Amino acid sequence: MSKIKLGMVGGGKGSFIGEVHRMAARLDDRYELLAGALSSDVNTAKESALSLNLDKKRSYSSFDTMAEVEAALEDGIEAVAIVTPNHLHAQVAEAFLNNGIHVICDKPLTSSLADAEGLASIVKDTGLVFAVTYNYSGYPMVRQAREMIQNGDLGELRVIQIEYAQGWLATDIEKTGHKQALWRTNPAKAGIGGAIGDIGTHAFHLSEFVTGLQVKDLLADLDSMVSGRELDDNANILMKYTNGMKGMLWVSQIATGKENGLKIRVFGTKAGIEWSQENPNFLEFSPLGESLRTLSRGGPSIGSLAGDATRIPSGHPEGFIEGFANIYSDTADLILAHRSNSKTNSLVPTINDGIRGMQFIETAVKSSTSGGVWLSLGS
Repeated sequence: MSKIKLGMVGGGKGSFIGEVHRMAARLDDRYELLAGALSSDVNTAKESALSLNLDKKRSYSSFDTMAEVEAALEDGIEAVAIVTPNHLHAQVAEAFLNNGIHVICDKPLTSSLADAEGLASIVKDTGLVFAVTYNYSGYPMVRQAREMIQNGDLGELRVIQIEYAQGWLATDIEKTGHKQALWRTNPAKAGIGGAIGDIGTHAFHLSEFVTGLQVKDLLADLDSMVSGRELDDNANILMKYTNGMKGMLWVSQIATGKENGLKIRVFGTKAGIEWSQENPNFLEFSPLGESLRTLSRGGPSIGSLAGDATRIPSGHPEGFIEGFANIYSDTADLILAHRSNSKTNSLVPTINDGIRGMQFIETAVKSSTSGGVWLSLGS
């Protein structure tokens, strides 16, 4: 099948996540980047397009123009990657969906639950592919954990502990003009969630992806530890899942010295598992009454979900870009299935996962501002 013609909105010079998306799209040679509205600044957009060898005629000054023009071209883009700050996600996605173009959107889905629900209605009406890049669900050993839980290897699930700890916002670096900190700490661009939106939604999605269960109630205590910061930078959240399993989530961007400490532990009646993003090629499996086993990505005991997401033998590390690329590759399968009007099974996070993330953010904020009370998700 021909490569998928890809466009990008946002992700120009100085963007971390834009380059990550481009690397992920290139890794399995499933996409060709042909067009972009790479920055709201005209000069930055032009410079960025030039550095990426885009045709200058397909470097656009606005995403609305890009959507309309590309939809009319015979070789126009088939999908767009949205890597802007959160407050732009909904309007950008709507423009491309209404022009018949599939969407790959960075998380969180939008800056408000209302925008997310409006977007979901458009996705349903158009029938187009909409992927949300909760990229940690693309790691092979995360998918191994999911398959083991589905197979009953852990028995009845009882407890989940998940944390995502970073330290890069331990000081008020947004006041120095730090580009990434500026918009992430600004409610006008990030929405009502700070750390819980930026990285907490990753942890929340991962907990539901791995266990196959949904959070039904939560109690949140959110803090802005850095003086003058408007959005949360640290959160402690208790959760109850649909089967009665209890969960604890800690998310922080002021955990001094921590880099990207995403970790998940799940305990059942028969066994426990533990996975850490900073050591992603291994999954610890602790069967009841037996010695700890460390399962290795690419090893002999690995199931089909992890195997299908693995590119190289064990002992050769795979990580962040490869996990991200699995989301892109799986989304390519969905787009090709859409071309042929066929069906395919997929682990790609969808618009519904995006809405779950927005429900998580809004419920957590409401719980915390109400004094730390239990609330049903989405209430």
